[in-house]
Amino acid sequence: MTRKQKKELLRILIALALFVLGLFLDGWWALSVMAAAWLAAGSEVAVTAISGIFRCQLLDENFLMTIASIGAFALGDYKEGVAVMIFFRVGELFEDYAVSRSRKSISSLMDLRPDTAVVLENGEEVEKEPEEVVIGDRLLVKPGERIPVDGRVLEGTGFLDTSKITGEAEPREVVPDMEILSGCVNLSGVLTIEAESAYEHSTVARILELVESASDKKARTERFITRFARIYTPAVVLAAVLLALVPPLVFQQPFGEWIRRALTFLVISCPCALVISVPLSFFGGMGAASKRGIVVKGGIVLEQLARLDQVVFDKTGTLTTGEFTVSGVFPNGMGEEALLRLVAAAEQYSAHPAAKAICRQTDAAGEAEEIEEIPGYGVSAVVGGKRIHAGNRRLMEREGIDPELPSEGATCIYVTVDGNYAGRIELADTIKENAAETMSELRQAGVRRLVMLTGDIESSAKRVARAIGLDEWRAGLLPQDKVTELEELLCTGMVTAFVGDGVNDAPVLTMADIGIAMGGVGSDAAVEAADVVILHDKLSGIPEAKRIGKKSMRIAKENIIFALGVKAVVLVLGALGYASMWLAVFADVGVSVIAILNAMRTMYLAK
Repeated sequence: MTRKQKKELLRILIALALFVLGLFLDGWWALSVMAAAWLAAGSEVAVTAISGIFRCQLLDENFLMTIASIGAFALGDYKEGVAVMIFFRVGELFEDYAVSRSRKSISSLMDLRPDTAVVLENGEEVEKEPEEVVIGDRLLVKPGERIPVDGRVLEGTGFLDTSKITGEAEPREVVPDMEILSGCVNLSGVLTIEAESAYEHSTVARILELVESASDKKARTERFITRFARIYTPAVVLAAVLLALVPPLVFQQPFGEWIRRALTFLVISCPCALVISVPLSFFGGMGAASKRGIVVKGGIVLEQLARLDQVVFDKTGTLTTGEFTVSGVFPNGMGEEALLRLVAAAEQYSAHPAAKAICRQTDAAGEAEEIEEIPGYGVSAVVGGKRIHAGNRRLMEREGIDPELPSEGATCIYVTVDGNYAGRIELADTIKENAAETMSELRQAGVRRLVMLTGDIESSAKRVARAIGLDEWRAGLLPQDKVTELEELLCTGMVTAFVGDGVNDAPVLTMADIGIAMGGVGSDAAVEAADVVILHDKLSGIPEAKRIGKKSMRIAKENIIFALGVKAVVLVLGALGYASMWLAVFADVGVSVIAILNAMRTMYLAK
């Protein structure tokens, strides 16, 4: 509980003590003690109501409560007048506590930023601000300290607490040459790391920026409640005025009774339960998602997730790891290792993922000479006096060779030595762990259609799609082709999410109803364009985000139905004279507390 909340609680306890004392007194003593109780509980409410008049915010709950409680005093109902204000303050305290708890679940991420970074300069430890660290700096991180920027371990071993970044509870072991993310806590061992990013481009800075902007986007349900309150509140105030004046003036009824009914009507009418509990439902859902390493950029995104029924995936880096592995070596006239070593020598300076996979598989057969990159075809080089060509089928056809077909779904590098066909090396992009299970979970969560858009070849796309159970796939697409294909999918009328991680995914992430970026390895452009960022880079975060969205939406609807239902009944009873001020207090404060309690369930959806 915050210091402010403790002060509020103290005022309420003082007011409650005076209220109980006033119950045992009579006459002026009772009035004096009850007035003191009202001042203890309601002075701030009255001040806020008066200041609201000058800010053109006349018809808020503070104004309604002040008028109702003062009116009760004027009618001689001291107990009811004080009780209204005390219970109102109890409801406000409870509301403030619930909102702060919900906000804390998101803002707990804000302690990710380390206060200092220890930079090694000429063998000495120099403390700097994280913003002062530059790429290439050597940093010392001791047990208990946070990693200040993204980097690579140079020396030391230990375990990192990555829970605030990825949502994973288990500590992660780190060893030299491993990349580590800023914001993680070093649990054991002294680590020396090399900075690979400036602070403003680090993982922790990106997460903090996402969190700070997350609450800016209101859900349609939230906006509806805001608009509803603007119309509803003046309407019920007008109804209360008519209730107080029409029967006495038209039907010669006693003024006292109808003013009492009007005041009761005002207390009942306060829309606090809706105005607070519905946004709290979405805010709590966002907090629950953040605990699981999922940043949701606003309540409107949670609402869209609840209605999600079509998911479109990029392939490389999203459904697959994006790292090729050698899946088969088929030499012609030489051994497998000899073929691998020749190609590794020719490709050793290439940045192509397939070339890197072969170089990881084996050592190069010496230095290559006369290396020539052939765009769209492959590479040519001289290795050990032999002319090597390594590349795709088009390269072979240019060299006058008609090679055999590769295995289904394999990426193939064909090889010639001095113009003679020497064989082929097949590579496969590894499908991410639990990809098939994730597709099954999405269907169970209500997603009706699963599609893949990729720039890869048809056979590779077909292999991945069939392995994980997609409904359809479209291969050989350029970035602009993905935009066209997604436009067609959006025309189906289904709420559509696109899941991607690369720079070329930014246009489709923006276009989709929900853009989901695999943020663990995702580009800055993709993370910026996305509505949801899966920090831990696991596909399982997608069905989990949908489940949290559905539950948040369900709880928000429960609060709307409950609050409006109870208020409608009690408003009618109040107008007919069957609702006392005590029932009015329940219809306002009691309903608010119950709705807030229900909304707080969203904070524990991820547990």
